[in-house]
Amino acid sequence: MKKTFYLLPLVLATSFQVKGQKSILTPENNPVDKSLIHEEFYEMAWYMLKDSSKIEIGKVRTEIKKKKKRIYIITTVEMPSAPTTWVDSTIVGRRKLEPMYHYSFNQQRDMVLNFSEQVTGYYNDKRSGKKTEISESVDAPFFDSNFYPQLIRWLPLKTGYSSTIAIFDYNPKSGTGVLTATIKNTEQATLELKGVIKDVWKVTVTDDISKNTAISTFYLEKESRKVIQQEIDLGDGKMVMELVD
Repeated sequence: MKKTFYLLPLVLATSFQVKGQKSILTPENNPVDKSLIHEEFYEMAWYMLKDSSKIEIGKVRTEIKKKKKRIYIITTVEMPSAPTTWVDSTIVGRRKLEPMYHYSFNQQRDMVLNFSEQVTGYYNDKRSGKKTEISESVDAPFFDSNFYPQLIRWLPLKTGYSSTIAIFDYNPKSGTGVLTATIKNTEQATLELKGVIKDVWKVTVTDDISKNTAISTFYLEKESRKVIQQEIDLGDGKMVMELVD
């Protein structure tokens, strides 16, 4: 269970070409196609693959709301093995998609992050009873690590697209600060959803949160950019999330 909860941000969880040179994507260097951003609600079934078995371990529901100056992404996770629902909420600015606020509550810990000139908030470890006040100075722009899987959906994807994204992540055990997520490759593919063949972008991603050991593959419907499926290869195991229509 501990490993499953750690990996959720990877589940939920680029170098942009400018005049022939590569630079890291940040809110200040942001090629997102905002016409792709819509209010929506979708549900994914979450499975663990073991040998030849496919075991459902939960449901992940995501809601995106657009307000005048902000975009809200609210994620809830329900697992039969967990006594409480995991709730994650991220707020970003609508113009640049810069991080503004993030909270995450689950049975193991609560975390709140406020993004301004400094990152402030708290991390409450429910297992140890230790509450840590957060005050982190940062000197470069970044996206919220919880937000970047959504950001990928709205990038100008094409065959061979690769890129690096600056992200901020807080983890008292594995490290805190500005890290990177890397889109390794993008290719065209097809995927069947409830008997219908969909044209998709297959986007392969790693990040520093997992020390680039976990590989996430997103299958995004080409026109709508809906998340049809996501695979998470852990090296010694694999998880899959599939859209529930």
